Amino acid sequence: MADRGRQYLLMADEDLMALVESEDSGAFAGLYDRHVRAAYSLAYRMMGDRQAAEDLAQEAFLEVWRAARSYRADRGSVRTWILSIVHNRGIDQLRSSASRRRTQDKVEAVAVTTQPSEAFAETWRNSQRVQVREALKVLPPEQLKVLELAYFSGYTHLEIAELLDLPLGTVKGRMRLGLKKIRGYFEDRGMAVPG
Repeated sequence: MADRGRQYLLMADEDLMALVESEDSGAFAGLYDRHVRAAYSLAYRMMGDRQAAEDLAQEAFLEVWRAARSYRADRGSVRTWILSIVHNRGIDQLRSSASRRRTQDKVEAVAVTTQPSEAFAETWRNSQRVQVREALKVLPPEQLKVLELAYFSGYTHLEIAELLDLPLGTVKGRMRLGLKKIRGYFEDRGMAVPG
């Protein structure tokens, strides 16, 4: 059995995935050992909490086990695929918790009377958020994806390039064009670009 474990260490990720498809738990353990640190690191950057990051990484690897047949080598490396599962599940969790927070904020806003200056500041922030959301709608999907990963998920240019399997220059170019379009959106409407 120890020989089999050593054999997994020497195998390429794609070969391990083929074995995971046929429910080889040793191959899965090999993939897990190889990629759990990167998955946890990404999960921690997204969630900002150790326990939440551990839970997210575990959920992602369960998905790897269940969805091994959906991996396509022509779309990217196994590592990129695993990290995209972590990212997508993390985004889902963040959206869900943000939705719960918004509901809680609405309930608290009704219950608590705020000072006029606080109410004005909150109204101003909300209107800026709406303006930014409207501006994002004018972007092509490839530029929107890069900006979302950078500004809402906190990825670096290099991490985005790896995650999307794109050259670094392409990521930077899409980001520059997307920001230019957003700036143009605000300037065309005579509005200040929210800071």
